[in-house]
Amino acid sequence: MSDWKKAYRSFYYETADDPEDIVLERKRTALLVIDIQNTYLEPDDDPAEAARWQPFYDRMNNIVIPNNAKLLDWARGEGIEVVFARIACQTQDGRDRSLSQKKPGFNYLLLPKDREDSQMVPELSPQGDEIVVTKTTDSALTGTNLRLMLRNIGITDVIVSGIFTDQCVSSTVRSLADESFGVVVVHDACAAATMELHEKELEIINMIYCHVVGMDNLSKLLQDA
Repeated sequence: MSDWKKAYRSFYYETADDPEDIVLERKRTALLVIDIQNTYLEPDDDPAEAARWQPFYDRMNNIVIPNNAKLLDWARGEGIEVVFARIACQTQDGRDRSLSQKKPGFNYLLLPKDREDSQMVPELSPQGDEIVVTKTTDSALTGTNLRLMLRNIGITDVIVSGIFTDQCVSSTVRSLADESFGVVVVHDACAAATMELHEKELEIINMIYCHVVGMDNLSKLLQDA
């Protein structure tokens, strides 16, 4: 098992004491899978751009999607609430999107809610009555009623996975922390466009907004029923 207490230390926490043990109670914990949608696995039409993104596609297909599938199986088996967040607009022309999703460039996103590219990838499809929130913001809390639903269910701690580490994952983690949820980010179930961005953002958010752990740490954090 990796030593999560010493990993991903930013300047602020280089000399800090190790954090206390994390204790997660099954019935008060949720798994939140963020934005692992079909659109992000579609190679760019430009061969040069597709090649530039190939390391991201490789990480998604070989590590992040398989690990999220394992996370989902584990959470469902442990009786942990499973929640998905995805980027999708209610209108066909995207007029309901936030400004960040209307700006030109990578963050420009027009994903009508019923279109195939806005759906979660098939390997991570929601099951039964698992909650799926649709957002037009980076944070899964800002543009939805997720905060209210988590409180209604009695959730106090949220395990977070998904993409992009430095964008929607980070924004959601910060929002959850500001709302006084305990947050655990699973580093090998997340990705940014590059490993450099991924690793740096984990350092930035760790120990202040969340605790960053690996897949191999999770089962040890659960409190016995």
